[in-house]
Amino acid sequence: MQSEDEGSEGDAESDNGEVDEFPEIDPRSDSEDDEEYIEGSDTEDDEDEEDEDEDEDEFESEEDPTDDELRIFPKSKTVISDITGQPKRVYPPIEPDYDSDSSTEDQPNRVGNIPMHWYDDLPHVGYDINGKKVLRPARGDELDKFLQTVEDPEAWTTAFDHNTQQDKPLTPEELDLIRRLQENENPDAQYDPYEPTVEWFTGKGKEEIMPLSAAPEPKRRWVPSKWEKQKVMKIVRAIRQGRILPNKPKTSSTKPQFYAIWNEEPSTQHAPPLPAPKPRLPTHAESYNPPEEYLPTEEERKKWEETDPEDRERNFLPQKYSSLRLVPAYDRFIQERFQRQLDLYLAPRIQRTKLQINPESLIPKLPSPNTLRPFPVYKSLSAAQTDSRVRALTISPDGAWAVSGDENGVVSLWEVTVGKEVKRWKFDGKIGAVEWCPRTDVSFFVVGIEENLHFLIPPYQPAQTMSATQTLLSPANLPPAPSTPSPVKWTSVAAASSSSDKPILTINLPPSSGLPRQIAWHRRGDYLATVSSGEGQGGVWIHQLSRRHSQAPFKKIKGAVQLVLFHPSKPHFFVATQRYVRMYNLAEQKLLKTLQPGIRWISSMDVHPLGDHLIVGGYDRKLCWFDLELSDKPYKVLRYHTRAIRSLHFHPTYPLFASSSDDGSIQVFHGRVYNDLMTDPLIVPLKILRGHQVKEGLGVLQIKWVPRQPWLVSAGADGNVAVWCS
Repeated sequence: MQSEDEGSEGDAESDNGEVDEFPEIDPRSDSEDDEEYIEGSDTEDDEDEEDEDEDEDEFESEEDPTDDELRIFPKSKTVISDITGQPKRVYPPIEPDYDSDSSTEDQPNRVGNIPMHWYDDLPHVGYDINGKKVLRPARGDELDKFLQTVEDPEAWTTAFDHNTQQDKPLTPEELDLIRRLQENENPDAQYDPYEPTVEWFTGKGKEEIMPLSAAPEPKRRWVPSKWEKQKVMKIVRAIRQGRILPNKPKTSSTKPQFYAIWNEEPSTQHAPPLPAPKPRLPTHAESYNPPEEYLPTEEERKKWEETDPEDRERNFLPQKYSSLRLVPAYDRFIQERFQRQLDLYLAPRIQRTKLQINPESLIPKLPSPNTLRPFPVYKSLSAAQTDSRVRALTISPDGAWAVSGDENGVVSLWEVTVGKEVKRWKFDGKIGAVEWCPRTDVSFFVVGIEENLHFLIPPYQPAQTMSATQTLLSPANLPPAPSTPSPVKWTSVAAASSSSDKPILTINLPPSSGLPRQIAWHRRGDYLATVSSGEGQGGVWIHQLSRRHSQAPFKKIKGAVQLVLFHPSKPHFFVATQRYVRMYNLAEQKLLKTLQPGIRWISSMDVHPLGDHLIVGGYDRKLCWFDLELSDKPYKVLRYHTRAIRSLHFHPTYPLFASSSDDGSIQVFHGRVYNDLMTDPLIVPLKILRGHQVKEGLGVLQIKWVPRQPWLVSAGADGNVAVWCS
């Protein structure tokens, strides 16, 4: 039942064709829990329908649909409120699970189909249906996108929407469509490419009897075309006038129509053709009678047969035949020729420009040896000392005398200019080393034998030199004993009773020191260092003549010491072990650097008179030149000897140095060192001197330069001492 007011309002609204408004809710009704349905609601609904029918009869001429026909609102029910007792209209509740289709939702951005890059520099991306700006959604950086893909496993199923400027998830149908497009499949999932063909006009009873069209045949199908006649006549007139020549019949020729594609003349407009690739040259495996090591075994043959043809190392197996006439035809000849033609005609190639390098340009330009004279070129003198090996050799500072020592204990004094033996001393034991004192105001030399150092004064000395030498070696007043005792004992003979036949001074090295292999003098002539064959700290001793004191510079040293040298101008001390050369500062008592020559066993060493360069030789035939200011690695490595290097020596005044080896030869080099630090040293091989015989695998054992002349003195294992002059 409805009130009269409501009925009148409904009539008015139906008259105007407008939708009825919701009834006003009585403020006295609080909740829906107080509502009850009455039994007469159905009758009231029937009465409402009758009233509506009457209204429809009254307004039959109007065509506007009613509220029930439109069904804009859900069907309502009339209930009696428990609070007010008045009837009221109640609509059913909205279903919470209702989800509208996204396809019917309005897009928030209603700008239409326009280029969205117009909004790249604006804070909004368009406008909604009310004309308000749609702000650009916030987007993270690449790190945020990566974290989103890690946290959300379905992040890859989204696509960027340019209209809304945000990612939207793709539906399963869209993902399936993308997958089909990636796999080159038909986008339609219902498409069947293998469905049977429907034969429409073939088969019995399906023949085409009636035409597809009932239109009459056009006249052009049986009347000749006048346009075609004009074209044909035009061609006929051209043939008659000779403007068109008919094709001449080709004469059959037996010559093949082939040509060499690589023999074309080069064009000036285009790049020259690439040269034909050369085929691979045959090896021993292709021979009809290959060596035994090329023939496969049964296991290799079986493995080759089981391998795929494209994975095989070679496409044939070597076979052996006793003669060439038994070799059958090659079964892969046609296949290989075909592959060769493909390589020539179809294979792409890259043209590489070949560098035309003259080998002589790679050789450094060295000055001619004739422009670097003087240097020794021939053997001037040769004297035979004994039948044993001469291992020790030294030259006096004035260059007039030479002293040599052999393994039989014989020490000889030679005159360099004439090669005459002036004096001979005989000692018990092998001579390990001899060395002349570098001082010019005195004249004596040191001979090293087993655990002893003997100081000898040569004969025929001026009285002043003899007196100064005796005062130095055997002073009247001995210096005070040092505070730290030394195991080395100094024994001297009085100057009055001394003679040139016996040593004036003897230094007794500690027991088990061994044979002194080297004696090295300091440039001032007050210090000398000795290297003995004994292991440990007892092998190296430094002796001071003015104080008559000896000391071991090293408490512990790594490796066996082979050689020692004093720096010519600085308080530096070189110590060569088997593989390394260490440079120490004697004033500060610290290690400066360690040189790495890369030699397995160092045999000889010498320092340049200027002190900035060092040469090191080894038993592995290497000669290394070190620039001490440059690096701890060799500046130059020379390999001119065929056997072990025995001796090296720099000339004191000339830019020369020499090396001797067990191959019986002496290599003479020009080694010029410049004052300019930016200029590299000039090293030029000058001469190979041969004159000593190789005896029991040993050649030239020692070489020394004459200080004031470009002469060289050598001692060999054959017992000879030779002088080489320029």
